[in-house]
Amino acid sequence: MSFFAPPPRLGTEVFTRLPDRYRRPRPTEWARWNRGGREIDSFLEGPCFDAEGRLYVTDIPFGRIFRISAAGEWEQVAEYDGWPNGLKVLPDGGLLVTDYKRGLIRIDPATGGITPLLETARSEGFKGLNDLCLGADGSVFLTDQGQTGLHDPTGRVYRLRPEGRLELLIGTVPSPNGIVVAPDLSHLLVAVTRANQIWRLPLHADGAVTKAGIFCHLHGGPGGPDGLAWDPEGNLLVAHTGVGTIWRLSPHAEPMLGITSCAGASTTNLCLGGPDGRDLFITESETGSILRARLEAPGPAR
Repeated sequence: MSFFAPPPRLGTEVFTRLPDRYRRPRPTEWARWNRGGREIDSFLEGPCFDAEGRLYVTDIPFGRIFRISAAGEWEQVAEYDGWPNGLKVLPDGGLLVTDYKRGLIRIDPATGGITPLLETARSEGFKGLNDLCLGADGSVFLTDQGQTGLHDPTGRVYRLRPEGRLELLIGTVPSPNGIVVAPDLSHLLVAVTRANQIWRLPLHADGAVTKAGIFCHLHGGPGGPDGLAWDPEGNLLVAHTGVGTIWRLSPHAEPMLGITSCAGASTTNLCLGGPDGRDLFITESETGSILRARLEAPGPAR
């Protein structure tokens, strides 16, 4: 049941696509369990801009990191034995990556060198790290998704404090995926893919999470919410994979805008960039494309 009228729609364009020289269609172990065993040539995720306006993306099944210029030209930064998913550019220019196989790692974008940062949680293996976000205090928030879902609601969300202390915030999530933290560190929003929900996790100074709740329900479909981002006004942007749509939700979870893929339906993640930070860039993983849309400020509330 929905209490809201359908929001207005906005189209996208293909900004750039993975060049053919990087496409390697073949079976992979990752695709066996995550893409129905199909041969694939890439699966793009983790878009993030650096200070010079260059876009970085990950390619999960082939352990690759790519850098894309403002003109849409691609270069490979790293290739290694791993399944990189989420990516954030650190203030010093290094790349912080959540890797399904290897945990939390740092990648030097100049050399492609890999430095392990967090391979286990107190010597126990992760289920499979998925995405991350950076807090204003230097904390790193991580989703540990693995193969969890409604059949196994044991996905986890962690906070890695700046001094290196790892805290388990919640361990009962059916498929935690994209994640964002409020600028004032008051709460997290987590995409719960298999439940087609966004959860809200209040944060307390002692590291506890209480009164975890549902921020919003999505309508369903073959996928669910994946990557998340804040827009400049503090609204939430949700990549709804399997549906080919990005939703813009108000701070009260009211649907404000639907942004429609012009390529495939696998809209996995997103970030804002461009000269004024209002160009929306979306990884469409079915076609190996980066989509773009102009995200204007919302009009006055009616």
